[in-house]
Amino acid sequence: MGQAQLSSILPKLHLRLMPTLLMMYVLAFLDRANVGFAKPGLAADAGIGDAAFAFGASIFFVGYALLEVPSNLILHKVGARRWMARIMITWGLVSAANAFVETPAAFYGVRFLLGMAEAGFFPGVIYYLTYWYPKSARARSVGLFYYGAPLALTFGGPLSGLLVAHDAFGLKGWQVMFLVEGLLASLGGIAVLFLLKDRPDQAPWLNAEEKTALRAALAQDEGGREHPGVLKALRDSRILFLSLVYFLIQMGFYGLTFYLPAQVARLFGASIGLEVGLVTALPWICALTAVTLIPPWCDRKGNARPVGAFTMALAAIALAVSALASSPLVALIALCVAAAGLIVTPALFWTMPTGLLGGAAAAGGIALINSIGNLGGFAAPNLRAWLEIGFQSSSAGLIGLAVGTLIGSLLYAMAPRRA
Repeated sequence: MGQAQLSSILPKLHLRLMPTLLMMYVLAFLDRANVGFAKPGLAADAGIGDAAFAFGASIFFVGYALLEVPSNLILHKVGARRWMARIMITWGLVSAANAFVETPAAFYGVRFLLGMAEAGFFPGVIYYLTYWYPKSARARSVGLFYYGAPLALTFGGPLSGLLVAHDAFGLKGWQVMFLVEGLLASLGGIAVLFLLKDRPDQAPWLNAEEKTALRAALAQDEGGREHPGVLKALRDSRILFLSLVYFLIQMGFYGLTFYLPAQVARLFGASIGLEVGLVTALPWICALTAVTLIPPWCDRKGNARPVGAFTMALAAIALAVSALASSPLVALIALCVAAAGLIVTPALFWTMPTGLLGGAAAAGGIALINSIGNLGGFAAPNLRAWLEIGFQSSSAGLIGLAVGTLIGSLLYAMAPRRA
């Protein structure tokens, strides 16, 4: 596909695919991260302490990891539209069920089921993008999709803060938040059935010439990838190495995300509510800016690997500064830098595995990387709680996560290339 022709097709892909995919990711991220806003009320009403909260928040990722690979293989068989709709409808209903948690055991169970319900969503979208975007546009397509997390936290933070601060319908504010945001996801799942197409050939908004050109470019990319069996792909040492890198990326990201509302509240001596929600939006606005500018530049320069390693190292340093700074303003600036780095890094990361494998092997390999990587979301809050208790310091946990993120940046730079 010529560059001029690609330039004319890409805006159509962005316009027709990204609003739906972003809507899905915003709702997914809102439903997995809003537990940070519910923490004070949930802890008081259900008798959940700090360690129990950390375990409950993180057990989501165990359920998620168990079903990632089978979910993505099913998506490969039945198509993205129907399977993504199923995922959204079920996770929305389970997320809404958080509103009725009354004990720590119930909290653990609902969070575990939420992970199982959402399993396959993220790797499914990454795999789905390989059906539509040639390799030369892969970083910017994943970068656009990654808008979802900062958008969820930019607008979802104030929304969650507003809902959690107001009781309604005989329910506490934290219950209202879970109920409203969960049901929004289920409605979004129904909309997906009407908004998505599985493949470019099914898209009425591409003409015959555009479909032919896009099909040829994607076929050329596919010919440059490896197509081993699924089981062989899951045992590939390169895929396992990338899984470790992604694990460390996710540790830093979720170590920041789950505790950002509480950290901002502590910095400014405020209780969690609308004001804290607005302040927590600032780091994610910075992340939006960074993910808008950096991935397209990396597509043009072909330097996603070194830039990804650099942004991860920068995020590690910023996490440490935010933990040690005595000035609330300096700490907030550091959190902004950390958020930007921890959004840009994974957006660039996914150009590596999607360039290695094709077909069902890609579906399985991407899902394996994401399932192992997302266990970083299980490890991060538990490691942070363990370090803070062990060292009797509120900054020890964040420093520990900063060290893990720095190690991840070194491994990122050493990540395997194509054979």
